Amino acid sequence: MTTEKNYYEVLEVAPNASADEIFKAYTTAKTAYSGDSIALYSLLSEEEAHKVLELIEEAYNILSNPTKRKKYNQARGIVVEDETNFMATSKPKEEKETESQVMSQMNKLVAKKRYGLEYEQDTEFEKEIEQCSEYTGEFLKRVREYKKVDIARLADMTKISKTYLQYIENEDVEKMPAIVYVRGFVYQYAKVLKLNPDLVANSYLQRIKALKEAK
Repeated sequence: MTTEKNYYEVLEVAPNASADEIFKAYTTAKTAYSGDSIALYSLLSEEEAHKVLELIEEAYNILSNPTKRKKYNQARGIVVEDETNFMATSKPKEEKETESQVMSQMNKLVAKKRYGLEYEQDTEFEKEIEQCSEYTGEFLKRVREYKKVDIARLADMTKISKTYLQYIENEDVEKMPAIVYVRGFVYQYAKVLKLNPDLVANSYLQRIKALKEAK
């Protein structure tokens, strides 16, 4: 989650996102940074998590209001050709019920899909995984794709943003968060793909530290 107040990046939506897309992104972000998020377990303090949630609320407050959003865009030189989709399709009085329904469906979906992997096993690649002792971002991506888990689903399973998952796979050390967060994210990445989380996390961190030292 970025600390800069780019509200579109905070909610991970495009500047031309519709009101409904912004609402869905808002509920997803709230879930990802809630107190029971497995990705944040023991990684963020209560105060840090509270600040992130405040930023999410702040972003939604601006982007969900057509007038505030238009002023926000103008102040930052953001041009959106069609602003008609800034208006929500649902009535304001129905919003609380809609949010509750979305959150309920999301929680059920995450619970159902979190560890359910369906893929055709390749004996040779399974052996390669079993014998692997040095995990790279590229290899993790190969495992993810082999197990038929796209990046969006992995984000649902781990409650880690797609942006950070891509940083991990691309080994983008310049954009990664603090190393303690990286370890937690990689641990969850490995866990949901049924890898040895401790082995993967330790191996990956050694590689990232080496890459940072080489720069």
